Amino acid sequence: MGANSILVIAAHPDDEVLGCGGTAARLVREGKEVRFAIMGEGVTSRHPQRDDADRDVLNQLQRDAKAAAKVIGVKDVFLHQLPDNRLDTVPLLEVVKLIEDLINRIKPEVIYTHHPGDLNVDHGVVFRAVLTATRPVSNHSVREIYSFEVPSSTEWAFQQVRPVFRPNVFVDITDTLETKVAAMECYLSEATKFPHPRSPEALRALATRWGATVGCQAAEAFELVRSIRPRPD
Repeated sequence: MGANSILVIAAHPDDEVLGCGGTAARLVREGKEVRFAIMGEGVTSRHPQRDDADRDVLNQLQRDAKAAAKVIGVKDVFLHQLPDNRLDTVPLLEVVKLIEDLINRIKPEVIYTHHPGDLNVDHGVVFRAVLTATRPVSNHSVREIYSFEVPSSTEWAFQQVRPVFRPNVFVDITDTLETKVAAMECYLSEATKFPHPRSPEALRALATRWGATVGCQAAEAFELVRSIRPRPD
């Protein structure tokens, strides 16, 4: 985690916190520049038609995303308006272009994003778009890509959607777990009660589980997609 510019690319508002909120908060504390990019609008898939969604609810969701980012301390949050749970109806190139534009402007060295084996279709589309936008051509800024798990999507695939999430990188978030929980609580429309996987109790339990796996009190788990070590200057 030596890179100074980090971009978290998520499909929906709250995925960024669920997937790597503790790690993002730790990176901010370490002096890194962390930014969030949220590709989808969220919540509209809960209605029969996309246009049926209450615009006030969508506006509140955007305010919640900004509030969560503030709790974590990220530098910027970029909110896009792609259709919720319908990214498979959007030309992949459109998603790629949005991500390419962000990368060209920010020039991140590290990206955190979804795992392709999640149950949610949008997560897989975002992962594919990230890989396409970060093709390792000469002088590309991105050197490392990590995929994260999202409670209520990764585990709910029950390892039946390939590839299966196989974490091999773990970040100690003992000191930032409660920051993650507090950021998640900013999402008023996404609040859930235990035993839902996104409840505060379940988030703490998941972090404790991964922490016990690697010998610390609390951790977030990631799967390394790619790491390129450049030639020394």
